[in-house]
Amino acid sequence: MKSSKFGLNTICTHVGETPDEQFKGATSPIYLSTSYEFMDVDIKRYPRYFNTPNQEYLSKKIAALEHTEAAMIFGSGMAAVSTTLLAFLKSGDHVVVQNDIYGGTRNLVNSHFKHYNIEFTFTNGLEISDFESCIKSNTKLIYIETPSNPLLKLVDLDAIGKLSKAYNVLTVIDNTFATPVNQNPVDYGIDIVIHSATKYFGGHSDISAGAVAASQTHIDMIWDIAKDLGGSLSDFTVWMLERSLKTLGLRVEAQQKNAKKLAKFLQKHHAVKKVNYPGLKSHPNYALAKQQMRGFGAMLSFDLNQDYNAKDFLNALELIKPTMSLAGIESTMILPSETSHALLSPKERLEQGIGDNLIRFSVGIENYDDIINDIENALAKLSVNALVHEK
Repeated sequence: MKSSKFGLNTICTHVGETPDEQFKGATSPIYLSTSYEFMDVDIKRYPRYFNTPNQEYLSKKIAALEHTEAAMIFGSGMAAVSTTLLAFLKSGDHVVVQNDIYGGTRNLVNSHFKHYNIEFTFTNGLEISDFESCIKSNTKLIYIETPSNPLLKLVDLDAIGKLSKAYNVLTVIDNTFATPVNQNPVDYGIDIVIHSATKYFGGHSDISAGAVAASQTHIDMIWDIAKDLGGSLSDFTVWMLERSLKTLGLRVEAQQKNAKKLAKFLQKHHAVKKVNYPGLKSHPNYALAKQQMRGFGAMLSFDLNQDYNAKDFLNALELIKPTMSLAGIESTMILPSETSHALLSPKERLEQGIGDNLIRFSVGIENYDDIINDIENALAKLSVNALVHEK
């Protein structure tokens, strides 16, 4: 099935379905076998080889969504990140890493690359000059994430693509927050696209998975080490992920519609010091967001004024869940200082602008008024408690 002629929701629904040749069912069958025939077959299938029927066909859907030739599915987002980086970096190589990235990725680089004698430099900022100034003679790769986790900062994809080509280095992006609903990095010259498929691809807080999309050549190179590292996932999870991806476009559209209104609401609230959301005109990268994104996404973060305690606020919520992870259909909030970026030192967090009162808000599909009421009620409880305490 040629996906180039289809719209996003059609790709989500139909491309990459595992054929039901026997019964012609409307949904993909699940092939749970871990052992397949090896004699007189074109493909020797094995779960750790990432080529079981469900793995093979779902990869086609992800590749179609990201406008790439091929894709692979992993057991987690970090499995996708670590396997990809190790596929292209060896002892003596150097990598330029965006300073504002997911804490798990930063910890991987900070804590483990030294064991492989891989050099790395974190950028001081997100301007192209910040990246170019870090490039050395042994630089092999530039790693970016836009919008970034958790401050929703943006990097110019087109400029990074051109920079990498000028210096003949590979580019890798974490596209989790934007999703292919809102941006396709390869269209701007980025080489490899990574997703924590646990997030929007799964969308229901019941899947742990990762994905990589790229040219067939690059996927072959990633597969060569992936088959030995063993980061594959079960076919039942693959099947659940395919089911979830069918509604990706619908879910993200509903979520980001809520997110834009909530960002404006929070920006005007007296209890909020600052809101980070690329869809706000006050965001420093608003013009860039309009240029390279089709929508502004469903993630935002905000700092409560120091008169409020972020933990008390989360405990006062009744509808919004203070839980780990993000991008489910339900609205959730977390403290990055204690979750996604807890592995960083307090100094590193402060250098990135991640304070104890910073809250990351993953907006769900609930009725907008219900989300607003929950936030207002929680803040009202804190205000009442503060007055009682003062007396």
